[in-house]
Parts: sequence; C-alpha cells; structure tokens
Amino acid sequence: MNPYYKEYSEFLAEHFDGKVQKLSVDVGFTCPNRDGTVGRGGCIYCNNMAFSPDWEKRSVGVAEQIARGKAFFARKYPEMRYLAYFQSYTSTYGAHEKLLALYSEALEQPGVVGLIIGTRPDCMPDSLLDSISKLGTKVFIEYGAESSHDSTLVAINRCHTWAQTVDAVERTAGRGIPVGLHLILGLPGETEEMMARTVSRVSSLPVSTVKFHQLQILKGTPLEKMSAELDIPVYIAEEYAALCSRLLKYLRRDIAVERFVAQAPADMLISPRWGLKNYQFVSLLHKALNSLSVK
Repeated sequence: MNPYYKEYSEFLAEHFDGKVQKLSVDVGFTCPNRDGTVGRGGCIYCNNMAFSPDWEKRSVGVAEQIARGKAFFARKYPEMRYLAYFQSYTSTYGAHEKLLALYSEALEQPGVVGLIIGTRPDCMPDSLLDSISKLGTKVFIEYGAESSHDSTLVAINRCHTWAQTVDAVERTAGRGIPVGLHLILGLPGETEEMMARTVSRVSSLPVSTVKFHQLQILKGTPLEKMSAELDIPVYIAEEYAALCSRLLKYLRRDIAVERFVAQAPADMLISPRWGLKNYQFVSLLHKALNSLSVK
C-alpha cells in the first residue's frame, strides 16, 4: 500500500474482483461551450484529439470499438474485464434516449463490467442522472472541475462555476454513484495557494477519485496563441513533482488519485516536453514526498 496517497488500483479493488481495464469509446460527442449553448471556442487549453487522437474510431460503432480494444489486451491478459470509458468531450450532452442507448450498447458487450462517463458539471440533469443510476451496473461519473476558483474558470473559458461542480458532485454521490473530479495544475493566474485551496475544497466533497494533470500547451488551441503573448509559467518535471507532493497534504486520504500527469501526443504538444513515462514521473514524485517526510 502506498504510504502517501490512495492509488487508483485500490479504489478499483473495492469494486471489482480481478483486473479491469478502461477502454475509451468515442462516439462524436461535442460540448456546450463549443456550439454556442453556453459559449464558443471551447476551453483555452483544449484540443480533444490529445485525449482521443484515433479519430478513425468514430467510423465504427461502440461494439466494434470495444471489440478492438479487447483484442489488444486479451492477447496478454485473457482474463481481463473492461470498463467502457466515454471520455471525449461531454459524454452526457445530447438526447437522453440516444445517450442511454450508447451506454447500454457498451454494457451489452462481453467482458464489460461497468461504465465510466466523463462530462461537465453543468451537463448532468436529474432526469439523466436518475436513468444512469438505474442501469443496474457499476457506473462511475467523472466531472471536469479544473479549478475551484470562478475567476480562473472565466479566464479559461470553462463556462461553468464551482457551485455547479459542488451541486453535480452532491447530486451524483447522493444516488450512490462514485464521483471523480479532474483538476488542472498551473492554470494561468493561479498561485500554489489557490491550487491548495482547490484541493481542500475537493476534500470537503463526497468525492471518490481525483485526476491531477499539468497544464499543457497544445497546438491549435487558444492557449497556444496566448502563450506567444503572455508569460505563462511552465513547470519542469521536478518542480511539478514537488508541487504535487505539497498539494497531497490537502487531499483527504480516502480519495484515490488516478493520475498526476497527462500525456498528449508528441506531435501536438508544445510544452512542457518532459519526455518521461508515467512510472518515471511517479519516481520523481515519491522522491519529493520522501524529501518532505524527512524534514
């Protein structure tokens, strides 16, 4: 057991016997701050191809995407079971009947034992949440919160508020659905004190998991243009690991950390370009945590 924080594998072991693997599903969702519903242009850092670069997926259905993913893992792990991960853009944004049909199609595939649905906190009406809670399987909802500071959310064109995040988390957890939050560290204008306040606020909520990741400047985003005009600080890997080590003391111990870093495709990433694999970053993080513990 990790002495510093709860690992995501521990969280999964609380819900499943044996190994489970996420399989990303891309069905062409969009986002309300792209189509004009709440805003246009999307978040300043967002090029969704960084999360789902295989856009050919969209030419095949949910069942075929899952079959291809299973074929990749089954060669090495024939007993593996799977979680269908609706990740791209806002996966609760659309007609409810269509959404539920997509979720159900994923759950009908052999070996799929649950769903992870990624979305925004302003895109989870009670009616859909009620239907999701009645799917009769393990479902996990992950909300992109990014920050608890409304001034930051305005600056990054997020087009929702922290109050909406709190409301979505409480309504979701109130239905017995485990909730995850995504947070970005190093957003423009945010100090370490502000980031620590966000982690503390997350810890006061009924949250089961959290994803941290560093701000990345990607090609084709408004942030790319802003970075040419503004001095946007970019952490080196050791600095970011040290930051994460300090912020962990504000995180409630029973909240599992799914990840600390994001890894955009190299041909899309402008900075930071660390060239580290995940285990290499974790090694840096543990070194920083060890350093804190001996002080």
